[in-house]
Amino acid sequence: MQPLYGLIGITLTHSFSPAYFKKKFAEQNIDAFYEAFPIPYIRELPDLLEHNPDMAGFNVTIPYKEAVIPYLDEVDAVAAQIGAVNCVVIAEGKKKGYNTDAIAFERSLNPLLTPHHTQALILGTGGSSKAVAYALEQLGIPFKKVSQNKKNDQFTYEELTPEIIAQYKLIINTTPLGMYPSMDESPFIPYDALTEHHLLYDLIYNPEETRFLLQGKLKGATTKNGFEMLQLQAEASWDLWSAARTEVPE
Repeated sequence: MQPLYGLIGITLTHSFSPAYFKKKFAEQNIDAFYEAFPIPYIRELPDLLEHNPDMAGFNVTIPYKEAVIPYLDEVDAVAAQIGAVNCVVIAEGKKKGYNTDAIAFERSLNPLLTPHHTQALILGTGGSSKAVAYALEQLGIPFKKVSQNKKNDQFTYEELTPEIIAQYKLIINTTPLGMYPSMDESPFIPYDALTEHHLLYDLIYNPEETRFLLQGKLKGATTKNGFEMLQLQAEASWDLWSAARTEVPE
């Protein structure tokens, strides 16, 4: 039986992973399938797996990176520390969660860092923001999260001033604002305070240049979208699935 891999989330029509893996499997003659499985509620996951007994692993996208954890049998130590899972390995009937977002983000960000990037703002507080926060900790970069609601250790968007933007020269968008098809949206920050010393990173990859990135580019900032991160996390997921396949006894 050919192993099946997939992606769970809500809106998956324009997701990166299905096309990426189908092309990878075809080019490398890998005997496997990859499909998108949109589910409106995470509680539908057990039924999905029951109806797909050949499922050997799956990726998890928004909004289920945190909500999926109670449905797993085990969580890798790094994913547990992050508090979010985007890759699940199924082996011998057990589901184990991992986080490949953090290492992918770290590897794609690191070449762009300069001495100016001593502090970071993370826009958003969801599962993806947790992976970004973990990666920044590994890189030794202090950060503050920005959310709609006030918390002691976070900024709200209304609190962001030009002075704060001048202090935090690395800004990462982990929200879906600006994602296709709502491409006219962008996080509410004082873009006029951006400079050529700023680095703006958007986890969104569709469109290739969001309004967030465009407004940064117009101020001379370095910009990067999430496409390379997606590629890196996909390959890290495949490494985990491949390892699990080789460990299964004949």
